[in-house]
Amino acid sequence: MSSTTFSGPVTSTAGFITGTGVNSTVTAATLTVTADTYNGQTIGLSRAAGITVTLPAATGTNAVYKFLVETTVTSNNNIIQVANATDVISGSLNVAGTTGTVFGTLPASDTITMNGSTKGGVAGSYVELTDVDAGIFVITAGGLIGSGTVVTPFSAAV
Repeated sequence: MSSTTFSGPVTSTAGFITGTGVNSTVTAATLTVTADTYNGQTIGLSRAAGITVTLPAATGTNAVYKFLVETTVTSNNNIIQVANATDVISGSLNVAGTTGTVFGTLPASDTITMNGSTKGGVAGSYVELTDVDAGIFVITAGGLIGSGTVVTPFSAAV
């Protein structure tokens, strides 16, 4: 997919489309996300054995990546991780279990892990990340559904 640069005003009488306009459901064990294919889409995570998602390198494109757990994780984990050891994820997520708890990232957080129970990952869990600057993804929306006494889904694992 190519990019187009405009140098003057742009008018659209029918609106603008971001991303490809087609949502994706992933059932494979891994997914490497690219801006050209997934920007603006909702990516359904639909594998009980978990999926490891690798984001593109953060460069400040304002690309938005949305993840919806469609199938509860029952073994392994759903993992959303950055592409390299210098990128980080910043923000917070509410994880609802026996009680709801808001967990914030640490300065080195680069991975979100959903285990289907205490770290979220029950069907309906949702995370939206935006590439806001070189090396930085920000959580712009989301909430994880878990069970029991919840714990942070964030870690520095890449």
